[in-house]
Amino acid sequence: MIQINGLNKKFGKLTVLDGLELDISSGGIFAILGPNGSGKTTLIKSILGMVIPDKGDIKIEGSSVLKQSKYRNNINYLPQIANFPANLTVKELIKMVKNLRPKVAHDTALIELFDLESFLDKKLGNLSGGTKQKVNIVLTFMFESDLIILDEPTTGLDPISLIHLKEIIHREKEKGKTILITTHIMSFVEEIADEIVFLLDGEIYFKGTSKELKERTGQKDLEHAIANLIAKDS
Repeated sequence: MIQINGLNKKFGKLTVLDGLELDISSGGIFAILGPNGSGKTTLIKSILGMVIPDKGDIKIEGSSVLKQSKYRNNINYLPQIANFPANLTVKELIKMVKNLRPKVAHDTALIELFDLESFLDKKLGNLSGGTKQKVNIVLTFMFESDLIILDEPTTGLDPISLIHLKEIIHREKEKGKTILITTHIMSFVEEIADEIVFLLDGEIYFKGTSKELKERTGQKDLEHAIANLIAKDS
């Protein structure tokens, strides 16, 4: 689904991506992990076209997406921080996003699932962080797309909403969707990810299953396995 070849990106004198090579196959859940400054956010934003790399290429379904825009219509993206217009109501925001995307929206069931009916007429600026995240999730999953990118999707969610999110992610996987997730919650990764992509200093340091990573590092849990990778490089 995604082929990344020789991706380089500098911000000033700081090299954030250093000849990064990565293949992501179609279908499945891939956790993009790494410490702060590892390059994972720049990688995600490069795939989305929000950052233009200095060198290299990104292909989705065999076609280069650099300096293109139409391909984004087939990506669902959940940002880590949703900067919603504070003066809009939830209902108005959903309607606006529907008008912006050339796809059929399926929002009603998601609104019910996350118990947002009573918030539809409330202004976004008056909502709690957890409720905003539920709105964020509705906006992300109300369209059908082959590629789904979730940046820290569990932020602010209560236990019931977290269960619903996991159910949705598994459902999308069963449809054959490709799902990229960035998160710092290793228990979430162990439970949901088929494969881990670990970045360090702008390069792919490990790619494989959590079981393979634990075997490689001799650790019993993913959190310590990741810490072991970082410690060995420092």
